[in-house]
Amino acid sequence: MTDATTGELRFTEVEHKFVVDDQFDVDAFGAALDALHPSRTTSLRVLDTYYLLAGSRARRYVVRHRYDPELHHLTVKTLQADSEVRQEVNIDLGHHAGDQRAQIDAFLEQLGIEWSGSLQKELMVWYFPDVEVVHYRASTGSREIRCVEFEAIHKPTLREALQVLRRYEAATGFDEIQRSHQSLPQMLFPEVGKRLTNPRSGSRS
Repeated sequence: MTDATTGELRFTEVEHKFVVDDQFDVDAFGAALDALHPSRTTSLRVLDTYYLLAGSRARRYVVRHRYDPELHHLTVKTLQADSEVRQEVNIDLGHHAGDQRAQIDAFLEQLGIEWSGSLQKELMVWYFPDVEVVHYRASTGSREIRCVEFEAIHKPTLREALQVLRRYEAATGFDEIQRSHQSLPQMLFPEVGKRLTNPRSGSRS
C-alpha cells in the first residue's frame, strides 16, 4: 500500500486485519464503502514473496518482494506480537525493468536467506485520502485465507491513525468483530513463527 505520510510515522504501518469466511458478503461491504465516496477502486492479482534472512530471528523482521500492475516494491516489515502497529519500509523498484524477482533472490542470497515462501492475492481495494481498505483471498497453494484490512494512510499521530481505522470499521460493521493480531505470513506460513523462535532452523524451504 502507498504511504504519503511524512514525519515520525512515515515508516510505521498502522493496520487492522480481520479474517472472514467464504460466506462474507463482499457486495454489501463494497456498497457500504462506496457510500463513503472512495477516490477510486481497483481489483488486482498480486504475487508476494517473503524472506527470512540470517538476522530476521534476532531483529524479528521479514522481507517481502511484491510485483503487481500498480506496485513493484521491496519491503522490510517487523513482526510484532500484535500487527496493529509495526515498522514498514518500502523501496520502489518501478516497472521499467519488469519483475525483478531473480535479481531480488540473488541479492538477498548474499545476506543469507534462511527461508522463503510465495503467495498469490486477489484483491479489491478502496482508496480514500486517509485510509485504504482491502478485501482479499490469499493462497499459498496448500493454505488459503480471506481477509479485510483497514490501513491508515493519513497518520499525523498514532491516536489519529487509529481513530481513522475505527471510523471506517464502524461504517462497515467491523467495529464489533475481533481482529487478528497476526501478520499474513504468520497465518499462512506456520514455519515463520517456528523459525523466529528456533535458532537451529537454518535451512531454506
